[in-house]
Amino acid sequence: MAPLNRIIIDTDPGVDDVLAMLLALAAKPEELEVLLLSVTYGNVPVSSCLRNVVALFHVIEQELKWRRDRGQLEGFGTMPFSKPIVAIGPDHPLEDDTLAADYFHGADGLAGVHESHPHLSPADTWKTLFETPKEGATAEEIAIAKELALPSQSFTPSNVAAHKEILRLLKENPRDTITIVAVGPLTNLALAAAEDPETFLKVKEVCVMGGAIDIEGNVTPLAEFNTFADAVATARVFALTSPNPITTMPPPALINHLPMYPKKLSRKLKLTLFPLDITTPHKIYRQPMNAKLDPLIAAGSPLAEWVSAFLNKTFQKIESLTRPQENPGLELHDPLCVWYMLTKSSPSWMLAPKAPEDIRVEIAGQWSRGAHIIDRRQRKKMGGAPEQVKSPGAVDITNPMESASIDQITADLSEADLEDAPGDNGGWLDARKGNRIDRIVSTPGEDAFGPYLLERIFG
Repeated sequence: MAPLNRIIIDTDPGVDDVLAMLLALAAKPEELEVLLLSVTYGNVPVSSCLRNVVALFHVIEQELKWRRDRGQLEGFGTMPFSKPIVAIGPDHPLEDDTLAADYFHGADGLAGVHESHPHLSPADTWKTLFETPKEGATAEEIAIAKELALPSQSFTPSNVAAHKEILRLLKENPRDTITIVAVGPLTNLALAAAEDPETFLKVKEVCVMGGAIDIEGNVTPLAEFNTFADAVATARVFALTSPNPITTMPPPALINHLPMYPKKLSRKLKLTLFPLDITTPHKIYRQPMNAKLDPLIAAGSPLAEWVSAFLNKTFQKIESLTRPQENPGLELHDPLCVWYMLTKSSPSWMLAPKAPEDIRVEIAGQWSRGAHIIDRRQRKKMGGAPEQVKSPGAVDITNPMESASIDQITADLSEADLEDAPGDNGGWLDARKGNRIDRIVSTPGEDAFGPYLLERIFG
């Protein structure tokens, strides 16, 4: 049976990224197919992020052998049918200084698990898998070297840049058959969109964990980490949701090494946003986590030992940053996007009442860089409002006073049209301008997700 969803995961593996990938790889073959893990910098440098991906497959293979030896169901049903490509992106943002979150995730991104549990880490020979072959090496020599260095048969290493692998997969597959789940800085996506926007727009949907709308950020009062880490990349990707992307693109003077998008594009990008507002309340708690994993560790589970090691260290970090707690919780920001892919037909997944919203990203503010901006003024837009999107279980939320459809307002803008109307700096009140973002505001349940994640991964 063909999978319901074929996905690319763009990730900067720290703790919650690894949980997101585990949840995806633990899916049934009819639910998900993971085509590519495109690795970016973020929580830690890109080299550490890549190491964590390789270690993930190494531990899963040990776990599957342990389960087979015990005669129990192996799980991770999608893995025999899918051998994801692993490719690396750049080690820095498009324009800004590199930001890291190693203060929280640890120097290696996984709370020091490679030092504390070296028997669960792959040998360093894997590093050669992602290097450009030596000049003059034959295809046979390259294949033999890769086979000797490969610590896992469950993934396919690539020495092609991650954004080029994204474009290749989109180009080789029919339109609307691949979804990108982006749970790190959006640099890889911005590079892909800049190089070949029409191929990039073949994507079915881009699910982005990022931003803060009605709550405070987690790296500044206004900004969430992934967006702050490369605000320019986020703004460029968001601009593709606009009927006229030029109206929300970063000024060329701020990023002169990437081209502007063509004036005419075949369609708009469908982008679904998972901001801190919706991800923060979904947590995994220490007590039920240990209750689930401790018996498995005692029985010899490599995966339970590995995950328990970095999660318990992370719970200790949470307490050091806040206060001692009887049952601290880890916010499941990135895994929430994978949960959506597995259960998106549920009517409990709800969009903001006015979706799609014109959400824009501040790219250069001294104190507001990375902020997600929504126009909260109660003012009618010129030409009506975009056609609103219904959530699976929503009642009709369309405002009959704003009945213009999106097709009626996507006419090309002339040079004169690009000028802001008096009293409307930024074109916020012009329905031909601005982004079109679908923002998630409700899920199948905050308390349900932690137990669901543990059960799907560990059985």
